[in-house]
Amino acid sequence: MKFVCDEMLGTLAKWLRILGYDTAYVKNMEDDEILKIAEKEDRIIITRDKVLAEKSEKALYIDEKDLEKQIEKVFKKLNLEIDEDKILSRCILCNTPVMSIKKEKIEGKVPEHVWKTHEKFWICPKCKRIYWMGSHWNDMEEKIKKIKDYQSLPL
Repeated sequence: MKFVCDEMLGTLAKWLRILGYDTAYVKNMEDDEILKIAEKEDRIIITRDKVLAEKSEKALYIDEKDLEKQIEKVFKKLNLEIDEDKILSRCILCNTPVMSIKKEKIEGKVPEHVWKTHEKFWICPKCKRIYWMGSHWNDMEEKIKKIKDYQSLPL
C-alpha cells in the first residue's frame, strides 16, 4: 500500500516511511495535482483537507492533530500491519529505499564517535543521507510498540 500525504501531514509521512511504507509528501500543490499523483502512482491520499478527501474514493481524512492519534487512525482505518523487516527501510527525507553500506565506505561522513561505536549503516542512494541505530532508536522503538498496540484495538 502506497500513500501521498499533503503538506499538513509531514510528520505523519515521515513516520509512515520509518515504518516502511512508500509515502510521497507534497507541498504547495493544488488538489488536482495531488489527485493525479494518487491516480498515476496508485496511492491513497492522506489529508487534513476535508474538501480534498471528498474528491477521491481513495482518500483518508485526518482531523486529529496529535501524531499518535493520526498514526492510530491510519492503521485502524486502512487495516495496516507493521512488517518488522521493512522498518527503517526507506529514507525519511526522500522516500527512496535505503541500502546497507560497509562501515569503511562512510568513514569521515558521519561523526567520529558514531563511526567508532556502530557497525551497521545504511545510505539513501538518492539523497546520500546515512542512517544508523543511534540514541534516537530507543524512542522510535517505544513509539513502534505503541503502534503495534493499535493493531489489536477495536475500531
